[in-house]
Amino acid sequence: MHIVECFIEAGGFDYNLIRGGISVYIWNLARKFKQHGHKVSVVTAANGQIPYLKSKYHLKELNYKHQYVLPLVLDQAIWKNHPAQVDISLSTKAFQVEIDGVEFYFLSNEYLDMYPASCFPPYESKGKELGFFKPIVYQVDAIEFIKQYFKNEKCYLHAHEPYYQYLFPLAFRDDNLKAMISTVQSNMPINKKIYRPKLEKILSLLGISVDLDQYMDKLDEQDPEVIKMRKTLPITHLFYNYDDKKYINFYSLMLDHSDKIDFLSEGHLEFYTSFANTPFEFFFKKLKVSHFVEKKREKLFVGWCGTSDEWLSKAPDKSGRKKTLDALGLKDNLPTFYHNARFAINHKGQYELMQAIDRFLSAGGEANFIVRCLCSKGIEFPYFHEVKNKFPHNVYLEWETKAVETLMRHVSASDFCIFPSKFEMDTFLIAQGEAMFFGLVPIATNQKGMQHWNHHLPIEHLEATGFALKRSFEENDQQLVAEIVDRIRDAIALKQDAAETYVKLSNNSKELAKKYSWEHAAQAHLDAFRSI
Repeated sequence: MHIVECFIEAGGFDYNLIRGGISVYIWNLARKFKQHGHKVSVVTAANGQIPYLKSKYHLKELNYKHQYVLPLVLDQAIWKNHPAQVDISLSTKAFQVEIDGVEFYFLSNEYLDMYPASCFPPYESKGKELGFFKPIVYQVDAIEFIKQYFKNEKCYLHAHEPYYQYLFPLAFRDDNLKAMISTVQSNMPINKKIYRPKLEKILSLLGISVDLDQYMDKLDEQDPEVIKMRKTLPITHLFYNYDDKKYINFYSLMLDHSDKIDFLSEGHLEFYTSFANTPFEFFFKKLKVSHFVEKKREKLFVGWCGTSDEWLSKAPDKSGRKKTLDALGLKDNLPTFYHNARFAINHKGQYELMQAIDRFLSAGGEANFIVRCLCSKGIEFPYFHEVKNKFPHNVYLEWETKAVETLMRHVSASDFCIFPSKFEMDTFLIAQGEAMFFGLVPIATNQKGMQHWNHHLPIEHLEATGFALKRSFEENDQQLVAEIVDRIRDAIALKQDAAETYVKLSNNSKELAKKYSWEHAAQAHLDAFRSI
Protein backbone atom coordinates (compact mmCIF):
# COMPACT_ATOMS: atom_id res chain seq x y z
CA MET A 1 0.00 0.00 0.00
CA HIS A 2 0.99 3.67 -0.39
CA ILE A 3 0.91 5.41 3.01
CA VAL A 4 1.06 9.21 3.07
CA GLU A 5 1.97 10.82 6.39
CA CYS A 6 0.69 14.39 6.77
CA PHE A 7 1.72 16.94 9.38
CA ILE A 8 2.95 20.52 9.39
CA GLU A 9 6.28 19.54 11.01
CA ALA A 10 7.94 16.27 10.05
CA GLY A 11 11.72 16.63 10.17
CA GLY A 12 12.31 13.76 12.58
CA PHE A 13 15.11 12.33 10.43
CA ASP A 14 17.41 15.22 11.48
CA TYR A 15 17.70 16.35 15.10
CA ASN A 16 18.32 19.92 13.93
CA LEU A 17 14.82 19.96 12.45
CA ILE A 18 12.91 18.36 15.32
CA ARG A 19 10.52 20.73 17.08
CA GLY A 20 8.20 18.24 18.75
CA GLY A 21 7.36 14.59 19.34
CA ILE A 22 5.05 14.17 16.34
CA SER A 23 7.95 14.57 13.89
CA VAL A 24 9.82 11.79 15.73
CA TYR A 25 6.66 9.65 15.66
CA ILE A 26 6.20 10.13 11.90
CA TRP A 27 9.83 9.34 11.08
CA ASN A 28 9.95 6.15 13.12
CA LEU A 29 6.59 4.89 11.89
CA ALA A 30 7.37 5.77 8.25
CA ARG A 31 10.61 3.77 8.37
CA LYS A 32 8.80 0.74 9.76
CA PHE A 33 6.13 0.94 7.08
CA LYS A 34 8.90 1.06 4.48
CA GLN A 35 10.61 -1.96 6.03
CA HIS A 36 7.34 -3.84 5.63
CA GLY A 37 7.53 -3.21 1.88
CA HIS A 38 5.11 -0.32 1.59
CA LYS A 39 5.56 2.91 -0.33
CA VAL A 40 5.76 5.79 2.14
CA SER A 41 5.48 9.53 1.50
CA VAL A 42 5.52 12.42 3.96
CA VAL A 43 3.85 15.70 3.01
CA THR A 44 4.91 18.54 5.28
CA ALA A 45 5.69 22.26 5.41
CA ALA A 46 9.16 23.56 4.55
CA ASN A 47 9.15 25.76 7.69
CA GLY A 48 11.90 27.96 6.24
CA GLN A 49 14.36 25.07 6.06
CA ILE A 50 14.87 24.76 2.28
CA PRO A 51 18.39 26.32 2.40
CA TYR A 52 19.40 23.93 5.21
CA LEU A 53 17.92 20.92 3.43
CA LYS A 54 19.74 21.83 0.22
CA SER A 55 23.03 22.09 2.09
CA LYS A 56 22.65 18.70 3.81
CA TYR A 57 20.64 16.50 1.44
CA HIS A 58 19.98 15.87 -2.25
CA LEU A 59 16.89 18.06 -2.26
CA LYS A 60 15.27 18.73 -5.63
CA GLU A 61 12.54 21.14 -6.64
CA LEU A 62 9.55 19.55 -8.35
CA ASN A 63 7.75 20.86 -11.40
CA TYR A 64 4.88 21.96 -9.24
CA LYS A 65 3.25 25.28 -8.43
CA HIS A 66 -0.01 26.00 -6.64
CA GLN A 67 -1.18 29.60 -6.97
CA TYR A 68 -4.34 30.62 -5.19
CA VAL A 69 -6.03 33.22 -3.01
CA LEU A 70 -6.87 32.11 0.51
CA PRO A 71 -9.92 33.95 1.87
CA LEU A 72 -9.75 34.37 5.64
CA VAL A 73 -12.92 35.53 7.36
CA LEU A 74 -11.94 36.97 10.72
CA ASP A 75 -13.91 37.18 13.94
CA GLN A 76 -13.93 40.93 14.56
CA ALA A 77 -14.24 40.41 18.31
CA ILE A 78 -10.70 38.97 18.20
CA TRP A 79 -9.09 40.47 15.08
CA LYS A 80 -10.06 44.03 15.95
CA ASN A 81 -7.39 45.76 13.87
CA HIS A 82 -8.04 43.72 10.72
CA PRO A 83 -10.82 43.81 8.13
CA ALA A 84 -13.63 41.25 8.28
CA GLN A 85 -12.02 39.32 5.42
CA VAL A 86 -8.42 39.16 4.30
CA ASP A 87 -7.51 37.61 0.95
CA ILE A 88 -3.99 36.20 0.90
CA SER A 89 -2.32 35.48 -2.44
CA LEU A 90 -0.01 32.49 -2.25
CA SER A 91 2.29 30.66 -4.63
CA THR A 92 3.45 27.27 -3.38
CA LYS A 93 6.45 25.26 -4.55
CA ALA A 94 7.28 21.66 -3.69
CA PHE A 95 10.63 20.03 -2.94
CA GLN A 96 11.47 16.35 -2.62
CA VAL A 97 14.15 14.31 -0.89
CA GLU A 98 14.43 10.58 -0.19
CA ILE A 99 15.64 9.53 3.26
CA ASP A 100 16.06 5.79 3.92
CA GLY A 101 13.54 5.03 1.19
CA VAL A 102 10.91 7.42 2.54
CA GLU A 103 9.91 10.24 0.16
CA PHE A 104 9.62 13.62 1.87
CA TYR A 105 7.73 16.45 0.15
CA PHE A 106 8.29 19.94 1.55
CA LEU A 107 5.76 22.60 0.60
CA SER A 108 7.06 26.16 0.57
CA ASN A 109 5.41 29.58 0.36
CA GLU A 110 5.36 32.84 2.30
CA TYR A 111 3.29 31.37 5.13
CA LEU A 112 4.61 27.81 5.17
CA ASP A 113 8.13 29.21 5.67
CA MET A 114 7.14 31.24 8.73
CA TYR A 115 8.38 30.42 12.24
CA PRO A 116 11.45 28.34 11.31
CA ALA A 117 12.54 28.20 14.96
CA SER A 118 9.31 26.66 16.21
CA CYS A 119 7.37 25.66 13.05
CA PHE A 120 4.18 26.65 14.85
CA PRO A 121 2.74 30.14 15.30
CA PRO A 122 2.81 31.27 18.93
CA TYR A 123 -0.60 31.49 20.56
CA GLU A 124 0.14 35.12 21.36
CA SER A 125 -0.10 35.88 17.63
CA LYS A 126 -3.85 35.23 17.69
CA GLY A 127 -5.73 38.41 16.88
CA LYS A 128 -2.49 40.14 15.84
CA GLU A 129 -0.51 38.32 13.16
CA LEU A 130 -2.01 36.55 10.16
CA GLY A 131 0.77 33.98 10.48
CA PHE A 132 -1.48 32.49 13.16
CA PHE A 133 -3.33 30.84 10.27
CA LYS A 134 -0.29 28.92 9.02
CA PRO A 135 -1.95 25.58 9.98
CA ILE A 136 -4.85 26.36 7.63
CA VAL A 137 -2.43 27.26 4.84
CA TYR A 138 -0.68 23.93 5.39
CA GLN A 139 -3.91 21.98 5.16
CA VAL A 140 -5.08 23.71 1.97
CA ASP A 141 -1.70 23.25 0.30
CA ALA A 142 -1.17 19.66 1.41
CA ILE A 143 -4.65 18.69 0.21
CA GLU A 144 -4.03 20.26 -3.19
CA PHE A 145 -0.60 18.64 -3.50
CA ILE A 146 -2.00 15.19 -2.72
CA LYS A 147 -4.86 15.69 -5.16
CA GLN A 148 -2.46 16.62 -7.93
CA TYR A 149 0.60 14.51 -7.22
CA PHE A 150 -1.13 11.30 -6.11
CA LYS A 151 -4.31 11.79 -8.13
CA ASN A 152 -4.67 8.29 -9.54
CA GLU A 153 -3.06 6.37 -6.69
CA LYS A 154 -4.72 4.39 -3.94
CA CYS A 155 -3.39 6.08 -0.79
CA TYR A 156 -3.83 5.67 2.93
CA LEU A 157 -3.66 9.22 4.22
CA HIS A 158 -2.41 9.28 7.81
CA ALA A 159 -2.84 12.83 9.11
CA HIS A 160 -2.01 14.02 12.59
CA GLU A 161 -3.60 16.12 15.32
CA PRO A 162 -7.20 17.32 14.70
CA TYR A 163 -6.35 21.04 14.88
CA TYR A 164 -3.81 20.62 12.07
CA GLN A 165 -5.80 18.29 9.79
CA TYR A 166 -9.58 18.63 10.19
CA LEU A 167 -9.95 19.67 6.52
CA PHE A 168 -8.37 16.44 5.21
CA PRO A 169 -11.28 14.07 5.99
CA LEU A 170 -13.75 16.43 4.33
CA ALA A 171 -11.53 16.99 1.30
CA PHE A 172 -11.10 13.27 0.57
CA ARG A 173 -14.43 11.83 1.77
CA ASP A 174 -15.70 11.27 -1.79
CA ASP A 175 -12.40 10.01 -3.24
CA ASN A 176 -12.61 6.23 -3.42
CA LEU A 177 -8.85 6.03 -3.93
CA LYS A 178 -8.08 7.74 -0.63
CA ALA A 179 -8.55 6.15 2.80
CA MET A 180 -8.46 8.66 5.66
CA ILE A 181 -6.86 7.83 9.00
CA SER A 182 -6.79 10.64 11.55
CA THR A 183 -4.52 10.48 14.58
CA VAL A 184 -5.24 12.21 17.90
CA GLN A 185 -1.74 12.98 19.14
CA SER A 186 -2.38 15.09 22.22
CA ASN A 187 -5.43 15.76 24.32
CA MET A 188 -6.35 19.24 23.20
CA PRO A 189 -9.77 20.19 24.62
CA ILE A 190 -12.19 18.02 22.68
CA ASN A 191 -14.58 20.94 22.21
CA LYS A 192 -11.93 23.14 20.53
CA LYS A 193 -13.64 25.11 17.77
CA ILE A 194 -13.12 27.17 14.64
CA TYR A 195 -14.93 30.31 13.50
CA ARG A 196 -17.75 28.98 11.32
CA PRO A 197 -17.78 31.79 8.69
CA LYS A 198 -14.05 31.21 8.16
CA LEU A 199 -14.55 27.47 7.79
CA GLU A 200 -17.43 27.97 5.35
CA LYS A 201 -15.29 30.17 3.13
CA ILE A 202 -12.39 27.69 3.10
CA LEU A 203 -14.72 24.78 2.36
CA SER A 204 -16.07 26.78 -0.56
CA LEU A 205 -12.51 27.32 -1.81
CA LEU A 206 -11.95 23.56 -1.66
CA GLY A 207 -15.24 22.80 -3.38
CA ILE A 208 -16.69 21.02 -0.34
CA SER A 209 -20.36 21.08 0.59
CA VAL A 210 -21.42 19.88 4.04
CA ASP A 211 -24.27 20.52 6.47
CA LEU A 212 -22.50 22.23 9.36
CA ASP A 213 -25.60 22.74 11.51
CA GLN A 214 -25.44 19.15 12.77
CA TYR A 215 -22.10 19.87 14.48
CA MET A 216 -23.17 23.01 16.37
CA ASP A 217 -23.71 23.06 20.13
CA LYS A 218 -27.04 24.46 21.31
CA LEU A 219 -26.72 24.70 25.07
CA ASP A 220 -29.28 26.36 27.32
CA GLU A 221 -27.27 29.36 28.43
CA GLN A 222 -29.76 30.03 31.26
CA ASP A 223 -29.13 26.59 32.76
CA PRO A 224 -27.33 27.15 36.12
CA GLU A 225 -25.11 24.12 35.44
CA VAL A 226 -24.02 25.55 32.06
CA ILE A 227 -23.30 28.90 33.67
CA LYS A 228 -21.27 27.23 36.41
CA MET A 229 -19.27 25.04 34.01
CA ARG A 230 -18.48 27.91 31.67
CA LYS A 231 -17.05 29.75 34.64
CA THR A 232 -15.04 26.96 36.25
CA LEU A 233 -13.95 24.52 33.50
CA PRO A 234 -11.54 26.71 31.46
CA ILE A 235 -8.95 26.73 34.27
CA THR A 236 -8.77 22.91 34.02
CA HIS A 237 -7.56 23.11 30.38
CA LEU A 238 -10.24 20.51 29.55
CA PHE A 239 -12.75 22.93 28.03
CA TYR A 240 -12.74 26.28 26.23
CA ASN A 241 -15.59 28.79 26.05
CA TYR A 242 -16.81 29.91 22.64
CA ASP A 243 -19.73 31.80 21.17
CA ASP A 244 -21.51 28.63 20.08
CA LYS A 245 -23.61 30.48 17.51
CA LYS A 246 -20.45 31.41 15.60
CA TYR A 247 -18.00 28.59 16.36
CA ILE A 248 -18.05 24.94 15.31
CA ASN A 249 -16.31 21.89 16.77
CA PHE A 250 -13.88 20.41 14.24
CA TYR A 251 -13.29 17.13 16.11
CA SER A 252 -16.88 16.15 15.33
CA LEU A 253 -16.20 16.83 11.64
CA MET A 254 -13.10 14.67 11.78
CA LEU A 255 -14.91 11.82 13.53
CA ASP A 256 -17.74 11.89 11.01
CA HIS A 257 -15.65 11.88 7.83
CA SER A 258 -12.51 9.86 8.67
CA ASP A 259 -12.36 6.13 7.99
CA LYS A 260 -10.39 5.43 11.16
CA ILE A 261 -9.37 7.43 14.24
CA ASP A 262 -6.01 6.56 15.75
CA PHE A 263 -4.96 6.87 19.42
CA LEU A 264 -1.51 6.43 20.95
CA SER A 265 -2.38 4.19 23.90
CA GLU A 266 -5.31 2.34 25.42
CA GLY A 267 -5.49 4.84 28.25
CA HIS A 268 -5.45 7.70 25.76
CA LEU A 269 -8.49 6.32 23.93
CA GLU A 270 -10.28 5.57 27.22
CA PHE A 271 -9.73 9.09 28.51
CA TYR A 272 -10.68 10.92 25.31
CA THR A 273 -13.98 9.06 24.99
CA SER A 274 -15.22 9.51 28.57
CA PHE A 275 -13.18 12.09 30.57
CA ALA A 276 -13.99 9.90 33.56
CA ASN A 277 -13.11 11.19 37.02
CA THR A 278 -12.36 14.69 35.79
CA PRO A 279 -14.23 17.99 36.34
CA PHE A 280 -15.32 17.79 32.67
CA GLU A 281 -16.96 14.35 32.76
CA PHE A 282 -20.54 15.47 33.31
CA PHE A 283 -20.49 18.52 31.05
CA PHE A 284 -18.89 16.53 28.20
CA LYS A 285 -22.14 14.58 27.86
CA LYS A 286 -24.02 17.81 27.16
CA LEU A 287 -21.88 18.66 24.13
CA LYS A 288 -22.60 17.66 20.55
CA VAL A 289 -19.13 16.15 20.21
CA SER A 290 -19.97 13.50 22.82
CA HIS A 291 -22.75 12.18 20.59
CA PHE A 292 -20.35 11.85 17.65
CA VAL A 293 -17.81 10.10 19.88
CA GLU A 294 -20.44 7.51 20.78
CA LYS A 295 -21.88 7.27 17.29
CA LYS A 296 -18.49 6.75 15.61
CA ARG A 297 -16.88 4.56 18.29
CA GLU A 298 -16.35 1.68 15.85
CA LYS A 299 -13.84 3.83 13.93
CA LEU A 300 -11.53 4.20 16.93
CA PHE A 301 -8.39 2.10 17.36
CA VAL A 302 -5.10 2.15 19.26
CA GLY A 303 -2.15 2.37 16.87
CA TRP A 304 0.31 2.94 19.70
CA CYS A 305 3.58 4.83 19.65
CA GLY A 306 7.06 3.54 20.41
CA THR A 307 10.60 3.78 21.63
CA SER A 308 12.90 4.26 18.65
CA ASP A 309 15.30 1.64 17.32
CA GLU A 310 18.19 4.05 18.00
CA TRP A 311 17.47 3.61 21.72
CA LEU A 312 16.43 -0.04 21.72
CA SER A 313 19.59 -1.02 19.86
CA LYS A 314 21.87 0.47 22.49
CA ALA A 315 23.05 -1.17 25.67
CA PRO A 316 22.95 1.29 28.59
CA ASP A 317 26.51 2.19 29.56
CA LYS A 318 27.02 3.49 33.10
CA SER A 319 30.81 3.56 32.76
CA GLY A 320 30.77 7.17 31.56
CA ARG A 321 28.61 8.44 34.42
CA LYS A 322 31.33 10.39 36.24
CA LYS A 323 32.65 11.97 33.04
CA THR A 324 29.15 13.02 31.96
CA LEU A 325 28.14 14.47 35.32
CA ASP A 326 31.46 16.28 35.67
CA ALA A 327 30.92 17.85 32.24
CA LEU A 328 27.48 19.06 33.35
CA GLY A 329 28.90 20.53 36.56
CA LEU A 330 27.10 17.96 38.74
CA LYS A 331 28.28 15.67 41.53
CA ASP A 332 28.83 12.07 40.52
CA ASN A 333 28.27 10.70 44.03
CA LEU A 334 24.63 11.83 44.18
CA PRO A 335 21.43 10.17 42.88
CA THR A 336 20.47 11.79 39.59
CA PHE A 337 17.02 12.63 38.23
CA TYR A 338 16.30 13.26 34.54
CA HIS A 339 13.51 15.19 32.76
CA ASN A 340 13.24 15.60 28.99
CA ALA A 341 10.33 17.32 27.22
CA ARG A 342 9.53 20.33 25.12
CA PHE A 343 9.17 23.53 27.14
CA ALA A 344 5.52 23.63 28.25
CA ILE A 345 5.28 24.71 31.87
CA ASN A 346 1.62 23.72 32.26
CA HIS A 347 1.30 20.70 30.00
CA LYS A 348 4.54 19.10 31.24
CA GLY A 349 4.24 20.20 34.86
CA GLN A 350 7.62 21.89 34.59
CA TYR A 351 6.80 24.84 36.83
CA GLU A 352 5.82 22.44 39.60
CA LEU A 353 8.95 20.37 38.89
CA MET A 354 11.27 23.35 39.28
CA GLN A 355 9.51 24.43 42.47
CA ALA A 356 9.89 20.90 43.85
CA ILE A 357 13.60 20.85 43.00
CA ASP A 358 14.03 24.24 44.67
CA ARG A 359 12.13 23.11 47.76
CA PHE A 360 13.98 19.79 48.04
CA LEU A 361 17.46 21.29 47.68
CA SER A 362 16.66 24.31 49.88
CA ALA A 363 15.68 21.90 52.67
CA GLY A 364 19.11 20.27 52.49
CA GLY A 365 18.28 17.43 50.13
CA GLU A 366 21.13 16.09 48.02
CA ALA A 367 20.64 15.02 44.41
CA ASN A 368 21.37 16.01 40.82
CA PHE A 369 18.70 17.14 38.38
CA ILE A 370 19.18 17.14 34.62
CA VAL A 371 16.28 19.23 33.33
CA ARG A 372 15.85 19.44 29.57
CA CYS A 373 13.06 21.70 28.28
CA LEU A 374 13.37 21.87 24.49
CA CYS A 375 12.69 25.38 23.19
CA SER A 376 14.35 26.99 20.18
CA LYS A 377 14.28 30.49 21.68
CA GLY A 378 15.37 29.48 25.16
CA ILE A 379 13.45 29.23 28.41
CA GLU A 380 11.80 32.62 28.80
CA PHE A 381 10.77 32.00 32.38
CA PRO A 382 13.23 33.56 34.85
CA TYR A 383 12.40 31.26 37.75
CA PHE A 384 13.93 28.26 35.96
CA HIS A 385 17.25 30.08 35.64
CA GLU A 386 17.04 31.31 39.24
CA VAL A 387 16.81 27.72 40.50
CA LYS A 388 19.70 26.65 38.28
CA ASN A 389 21.86 29.56 39.46
CA LYS A 390 20.90 28.94 43.08
CA PHE A 391 22.12 25.33 42.86
CA PRO A 392 24.75 25.31 40.08
CA HIS A 393 26.25 21.97 41.17
CA ASN A 394 22.90 20.20 41.53
CA VAL A 395 20.87 21.45 38.58
CA TYR A 396 21.73 21.29 34.89
CA LEU A 397 19.24 23.13 32.68
CA GLU A 398 19.21 22.99 28.88
CA TRP A 399 16.85 23.80 26.02
CA GLU A 400 18.83 23.33 22.77
CA THR A 401 18.41 20.48 20.30
CA LYS A 402 21.00 17.77 20.91
CA ALA A 403 22.19 14.67 19.08
CA VAL A 404 20.59 11.48 20.38
CA GLU A 405 24.02 10.25 21.55
CA THR A 406 24.22 13.22 23.92
CA LEU A 407 20.78 12.46 25.33
CA MET A 408 21.81 8.84 25.83
CA ARG A 409 24.84 9.90 27.85
CA HIS A 410 22.62 12.06 30.07
CA VAL A 411 20.16 9.22 30.60
CA SER A 412 22.95 6.71 31.26
CA ALA A 413 24.27 8.98 34.01
CA SER A 414 20.85 9.12 35.71
CA ASP A 415 18.97 6.88 38.14
CA PHE A 416 15.40 8.19 37.94
CA CYS A 417 13.26 10.08 35.43
CA ILE A 418 10.56 12.59 36.35
CA PHE A 419 7.48 13.35 34.20
CA PRO A 420 4.89 15.34 36.20
CA SER A 421 2.62 15.95 33.19
CA LYS A 422 -0.73 17.67 33.78
CA PHE A 423 -4.20 18.13 32.30
CA GLU A 424 -4.10 14.60 30.79
CA MET A 425 -2.31 16.04 27.76
CA ASP A 426 0.32 13.32 27.39
CA THR A 427 -0.88 10.32 25.45
CA PHE A 428 2.13 7.97 25.33
CA LEU A 429 5.31 9.84 26.32
CA ILE A 430 8.20 8.64 24.16
CA ALA A 431 10.83 10.27 26.38
CA GLN A 432 9.67 8.25 29.39
CA GLY A 433 10.00 5.04 27.39
CA GLU A 434 13.52 5.97 26.27
CA ALA A 435 14.61 6.66 29.83
CA MET A 436 12.99 3.49 31.15
CA PHE A 437 14.74 1.36 28.52
CA PHE A 438 18.01 2.61 29.99
CA GLY A 439 16.82 1.35 33.38
CA LEU A 440 15.68 4.63 34.93
CA VAL A 441 12.91 4.28 37.51
CA PRO A 442 10.07 6.70 36.69
CA ILE A 443 8.30 9.22 38.86
CA ALA A 444 5.33 10.17 36.71
CA THR A 445 1.74 11.32 36.77
CA ASN A 446 -1.00 8.74 37.13
CA GLN A 447 -2.60 9.83 33.85
CA LYS A 448 -4.62 7.46 31.68
CA GLY A 449 -2.38 8.16 28.69
CA MET A 450 0.72 7.14 30.66
CA GLN A 451 -0.54 4.13 32.62
CA HIS A 452 0.94 1.62 30.17
CA TRP A 453 4.32 2.47 31.78
CA ASN A 454 3.09 0.81 35.04
CA HIS A 455 4.48 3.48 37.38
CA HIS A 456 0.99 3.68 38.92
CA LEU A 457 1.23 0.12 40.28
CA PRO A 458 2.17 -0.34 43.96
CA ILE A 459 5.91 -0.81 44.48
CA GLU A 460 5.36 -4.36 45.71
CA HIS A 461 3.52 -5.36 42.51
CA LEU A 462 5.49 -7.79 40.34
CA GLU A 463 5.17 -5.51 37.29
CA ALA A 464 5.68 -2.16 39.05
CA THR A 465 8.21 0.24 37.55
CA GLY A 466 8.24 3.32 39.76
CA PHE A 467 6.28 6.01 41.59
CA ALA A 468 2.98 7.71 40.75
CA LEU A 469 2.09 11.38 41.07
CA LYS A 470 -1.45 12.75 41.36
CA ARG A 471 -3.40 13.81 38.29
CA SER A 472 -3.55 17.57 38.08
CA PHE A 473 -6.02 19.91 36.41
CA GLU A 474 -4.87 23.25 37.78
CA GLU A 475 -2.04 25.65 37.13
CA ASN A 476 0.65 26.11 39.77
CA ASP A 477 -0.57 23.05 41.66
CA GLN A 478 1.06 23.25 45.09
CA GLN A 479 -0.19 19.80 46.08
CA LEU A 480 1.62 18.39 43.05
CA VAL A 481 4.78 20.27 44.07
CA ALA A 482 4.61 18.67 47.52
CA GLU A 483 4.06 15.21 45.98
CA ILE A 484 7.07 15.57 43.69
CA VAL A 485 9.25 16.46 46.69
CA ASP A 486 7.93 13.44 48.59
CA ARG A 487 8.49 11.08 45.65
CA ILE A 488 12.05 12.37 45.18
CA ARG A 489 12.74 11.56 48.82
CA ASP A 490 11.04 8.17 48.51
CA ALA A 491 13.10 7.36 45.40
CA ILE A 492 16.40 8.23 47.08
CA ALA A 493 15.49 6.22 50.18
CA LEU A 494 14.56 3.25 48.00
CA LYS A 495 17.87 3.25 46.16
CA GLN A 496 19.87 3.65 49.34
CA ASP A 497 17.93 1.36 51.68
CA ALA A 498 16.17 -1.14 49.41
CA ALA A 499 18.61 -1.74 46.58
CA GLU A 500 16.97 -5.00 45.54
CA THR A 501 13.63 -3.28 45.05
CA TYR A 502 15.28 -0.53 43.01
CA VAL A 503 16.90 -3.15 40.78
CA LYS A 504 13.54 -4.88 40.33
CA LEU A 505 11.87 -1.62 39.27
CA SER A 506 14.77 -0.75 36.99
CA ASN A 507 14.67 -4.15 35.28
CA ASN A 508 10.88 -3.96 34.92
CA SER A 509 11.23 -0.55 33.32
CA LYS A 510 13.67 -1.80 30.74
CA GLU A 511 11.63 -4.89 29.85
CA LEU A 512 8.42 -2.90 29.52
CA ALA A 513 10.02 -0.28 27.28
CA LYS A 514 11.13 -3.05 24.91
CA LYS A 515 7.49 -4.04 24.40
CA TYR A 516 6.49 -0.68 22.98
CA SER A 517 8.64 -0.71 19.88
CA TRP A 518 7.88 0.92 16.55
CA GLU A 519 7.47 -2.56 15.09
CA HIS A 520 4.63 -3.06 17.57
CA ALA A 521 3.06 0.26 16.52
CA ALA A 522 3.51 -0.42 12.79
CA GLN A 523 1.74 -3.77 13.06
CA ALA A 524 -1.19 -2.19 14.91
CA HIS A 525 -1.51 0.51 12.24
CA LEU A 526 -1.22 -1.86 9.30
CA ASP A 527 -3.90 -4.13 10.75
CA ALA A 528 -6.22 -1.13 11.03
CA PHE A 529 -5.42 0.14 7.53
CA ARG A 530 -6.18 -3.26 6.01
CA SER A 531 -9.58 -3.31 7.73
CA ILE A 532 -10.75 -0.20 5.84
